[in-house]
Amino acid sequence: MTPSRTTPADKRRAFRKLHESGCFVIPNPWDAGGARYLQSLGFKALASTSSGAAWSQGLPDNGLSRGQVLEHLQHMAAATDLPLNADFEDGFAADAAGVGESVRLAVETGIAGLSIEDSIRGESLYPLEIAVERLRAARRAIDAAGGDVMLIGRAECFLVGQPDIELTVTRLKAYAAAGADCLYAPGIKSAAHIRATVDAVHPKPVNLLVGGPSDLSLAQIAELGVRRVSVGGALARAAWGGFMSAARKIAEQGSFDGLAGAATHPAMNALFENRGS
Repeated sequence: MTPSRTTPADKRRAFRKLHESGCFVIPNPWDAGGARYLQSLGFKALASTSSGAAWSQGLPDNGLSRGQVLEHLQHMAAATDLPLNADFEDGFAADAAGVGESVRLAVETGIAGLSIEDSIRGESLYPLEIAVERLRAARRAIDAAGGDVMLIGRAECFLVGQPDIELTVTRLKAYAAAGADCLYAPGIKSAAHIRATVDAVHPKPVNLLVGGPSDLSLAQIAELGVRRVSVGGALARAAWGGFMSAARKIAEQGSFDGLAGAATHPAMNALFENRGS
């Protein structure tokens, strides 16, 4: 598999096309190898994960600086031929002007979309009027750069101790009116909450986070009207779970049984041997 020969403009057109109909999964790798493997499985788009990227550097989620995230996004966007949606956290600024500047820099990395959270470092929600102005600043920055990068508005209510679907829907509708192309409320899980979210912002598409085993199948999620499904840091946590279990068995039991499910060396080389320079 060779590095991307597809231009950012090509990727952005393809990304917007994916959002027009149907339902697709947008998995979240945290390094180029994982991204290329996911492309080999036939996925049509990828999304970064702030938690997975931070953990790979020995830091907690939200522990990377803006500069580190921008470098990571540039590397990930160039790793495959697939569009990349950026988990851009809170825009790395408290004020709208700062968010706009951060988004301008993010667009330059080659991403096809980015999300802006409405929480303050994942702890509490910005007042709605401030959250809306931050999103408008992101919209202006994207439009100034050509407007082809998708903007995803996130309502973090369920993640900050306010699991109120009416509050969530109110905020998402405000973000849609402020220029978000796609809406996202991480933490909602029930069919009723998903349907309420989809109906509230229709015809704009909705992203659903599935961060673990779910009672809903992908087909059922599609029937609820969801356009795309991401997994956040779940793949990173799954990888860390296997790594930690195998390492503990060596450290605590002197057992190497945890290595039994490892991919073979030839299989890994075969996956990447045609990468090119």
